[in-house]
Amino acid sequence: MIDAINASLFTPIGEDGLIGIYLILNGLKVTLIVTFFAMIMGSILGVTTTLMKMSPNWYLRWPANLYVSVIRGTPVVVQLVILYFIVLAAFDVDKITAAIIAFGLNSGAYISEIIRAGIQAVDKGQMEAARSLGLSHGATMKEVILPQAIKNILPSLGNEFIVLLKETAVIGFIGGVDLMRAGEIIRSRTFEDSVPLFTCALIYLLLTYSFTLLLSKFETRLKQSD
Repeated sequence: MIDAINASLFTPIGEDGLIGIYLILNGLKVTLIVTFFAMIMGSILGVTTTLMKMSPNWYLRWPANLYVSVIRGTPVVVQLVILYFIVLAAFDVDKITAAIIAFGLNSGAYISEIIRAGIQAVDKGQMEAARSLGLSHGATMKEVILPQAIKNILPSLGNEFIVLLKETAVIGFIGGVDLMRAGEIIRSRTFEDSVPLFTCALIYLLLTYSFTLLLSKFETRLKQSD
């Protein structure tokens, strides 16, 4: 087993002198970059889409509902491939940027539904009271409803982040070298399955466990501040 680990991770695995552990670390960097920026993009899209879906104006609700329906009704890997090879084919967009856009669009639809559920969980009297004080619908959502909804949706947002982190494993479909693709490259060069695959699985497990722990501590602090 030690020989397999050394051969897969700590010795050159090709004529180019590539060392497995460096490939894994570079793949991990790509995974974290895509996840982080896609989550930011998804959060912005999610809030915007939620406000559009809850707007009294049909011309705002219709495109928002269409966006959520299309994204939730198709696999993320299909969205990624279509975006990179068709939508962005005429533009000089690198694979990481394309992945961020694809996963950001995907995450935005799910975050929108999470936020909408959190807003609907807030007592309707809050909206009525704020409007009676003269606040506009938009100001009420921003200053009164959303701050209360955040506490309700935090666990679900954490789950969405974890799902997004794991979904980035399909970046290899457009040729990007993320964590999972790095493991596949090592496996194809060394013909050793166990070490690269278990290494990737362990890293994903550590990442998700660490984030879950941080989220749990943050939730505890929020409860203490109530």
